[in-house]
Amino acid sequence: MSKELVFKKLEGVKLRFEEVGELINKPEVYNDMPLYVKLNKEYKELRPIVEAYDTYNNILSNITSSKKILSEEKDEEMREMAKEEIDSLISHRDAMEEQIKFMLLPKDPQDEKNAILEIRAGTGGDEASIFAGDLMRMYMKFCEIKKWKAELVNAADGTVGGYKEVIINISGDGVYGILKYESGVHRVQRVPQTETQGRVHTSAATVAVLPEADDFDIEVKPDDIRKDTFCSSGPGGQSVNTTYSAIRLTHIPTGVVVTCQDEKSQLKNLDKAMKELKTRLYNIEYQKYLDEISSKRKTMVSTGDRSAKIRTYNYPQGRVTDHRINLTLYNLPRIMNGEIEEIIEKLQIAENAERLKESSE
Repeated sequence: MSKELVFKKLEGVKLRFEEVGELINKPEVYNDMPLYVKLNKEYKELRPIVEAYDTYNNILSNITSSKKILSEEKDEEMREMAKEEIDSLISHRDAMEEQIKFMLLPKDPQDEKNAILEIRAGTGGDEASIFAGDLMRMYMKFCEIKKWKAELVNAADGTVGGYKEVIINISGDGVYGILKYESGVHRVQRVPQTETQGRVHTSAATVAVLPEADDFDIEVKPDDIRKDTFCSSGPGGQSVNTTYSAIRLTHIPTGVVVTCQDEKSQLKNLDKAMKELKTRLYNIEYQKYLDEISSKRKTMVSTGDRSAKIRTYNYPQGRVTDHRINLTLYNLPRIMNGEIEEIIEKLQIAENAERLKESSE
């Protein structure tokens, strides 16, 4: 992306930012809630770019002033100070140019959404269920670190611990844009609790992260939904309560089925189930977008085949390896305690570099 093109885009962004700011305050827009929400979201996304542009222009102005001082000043000490100031400003300018290039890259429109996190035990029997439980704990700890809200939607317990399947609603700032990198197959290598000979086994669990559908993203007709109620059940099939509070929704046209039994209130379970159903229907279309991107991109850091093996957790060696970017870290205990920020940041850097390369081709 050439510097001329960057400046042209920045001018366009600033004009659009000012235009959206004016539109938001118009009564006809305020009374059109879907449009108002959309414009507010756009305004929020454009603000940091405009602020970066203003900072960049301020740096350019300071460089010009410092160069003028250097050309006119006779005092050698003042000239030396001006030279140092110019060097510092040029370094800052170059860094800002790179930052702005990344900021101008088209964003996935889903990145700011909340997300539904699904973890399912894969190959490995009971150990896979235990590992799925470990992954759930890791993500719950990460949510605490990020100050996100995590709500359990549905869970099927493993025979000796962990989960065969667990589904969690996660809400907060930019949840999907961060957690989307976790979609794929996670593999663990360790001596299972069920192993008597001390041998290292390999098990796996699948993680899927779906952007949560907003109220305005998709409309579901009531006539297309079949609702069933049943008693919630806990480990071993025991009844959690004697009322028919658990909800199962079936979307008749697509056959998509969702279940929620976490709450004691049928209405709360219905609300969670409806939210998940909308998200699953929305993601049928969103997957087409992912497939289109994956056909153009080589590394597919954040999207693509959700059945691909993305990460290995090796307990004997205390290491975690992310296979998409060949990253290996020897801090397994901290990572399993929710400290996955470093991995995600490196994945984001790799994806941004790839996207920047695409934009310049």
